[in-house]
Amino acid sequence: MTAQGGDTGEKPGADASARRIDSWVTFRPELKVLDCTIRDGGLMNEHRFEDSFVRRVYDTCVAAGVDVMELGYKADKKIFAADSAGPWKFCTEDDMRRVVGDNAVAAGAAAGSGIKLSVMADAERTDYHTDILPKDQSVVSVVRVASYVHQVPTALDMIKDAHDKGYQVTFNLMALSTVQERDLLDALEVICASPVDVIYVVDSFGSFYSEQVRDLTGKFVKMAHAAGKEVGMHAHNNQQLAYANTIEAMLAGATWLDTTMNGLGRGAGNCPTELMLGFLKNPKFHLRPVLECVQDLLLPLSKEIDWGYSIPYMLTGQLNIHPRMAIEVRDSDTPDAYVQFYDKLTEGTD
Repeated sequence: MTAQGGDTGEKPGADASARRIDSWVTFRPELKVLDCTIRDGGLMNEHRFEDSFVRRVYDTCVAAGVDVMELGYKADKKIFAADSAGPWKFCTEDDMRRVVGDNAVAAGAAAGSGIKLSVMADAERTDYHTDILPKDQSVVSVVRVASYVHQVPTALDMIKDAHDKGYQVTFNLMALSTVQERDLLDALEVICASPVDVIYVVDSFGSFYSEQVRDLTGKFVKMAHAAGKEVGMHAHNNQQLAYANTIEAMLAGATWLDTTMNGLGRGAGNCPTELMLGFLKNPKFHLRPVLECVQDLLLPLSKEIDWGYSIPYMLTGQLNIHPRMAIEVRDSDTPDAYVQFYDKLTEGTD
């Protein structure tokens, strides 16, 4: 008889219990949820979130048991004017401490009892030597280095810099769907040899299908695990696959899962935090605080800012191109002129 039917012919005990736990494929204590609502969502409002908004998201992440919360970018003010965006594009120590307090979060995380904070540093857009302080001077615990494949040499120096300063470091290879396999394998080889902790599969354009995510994550996991690294997944929802693709990556071995509340993020948005917490079986996660935050903050915001699945984002995802043109049309006077937008994107392709 099957286990579901009762008697398997085996003696009950620890082994049987382990098998039952293993059958709950979503209960994996090593899985980490990284909520990037403020960082990715900031791409839709020039990072101009009020302190009270960021504080509420932070409090929600703490109450929900989220492992890491990403506050924003470490953009270089010599490249981007300070008044061109809100504070979460730059994440100065004063701005972060004003919202989360003086190192309380990082100290709690170091003791194994709190949430970690992260920031993202874009290659060639961050004065990382100066603006990323030593870990013991910051509330941040995780630095996420993001680069395109041609920027990998710069990313390697950024990874070393953050590691030497005491941070946990991730690497996000952007626009992965446009990277040739040879270039990808070369990049993974040198990144795996660096002191990075986590290497991310990033579906920047929301163009991947589940079988592609499965294959890519398998490649990442094979190389990363051999070097003692973990793998993460960051998905966009252009084809309404961010949630499914995050699950696919998890089943293929990814252990860091990026999410945003109500899917708030650039363009079509990301894998919703509330969906992922509901899917995972770890009792440390709590859904109700996230639902309250979505109800109180995200729904009103959705009346002011346009994000989430729509046909223009679907089209850029299917065509594997950056969603900037879809963002422009959604911000225009004709946001639902789908056929016109399709014709513009495909002109000359027949």
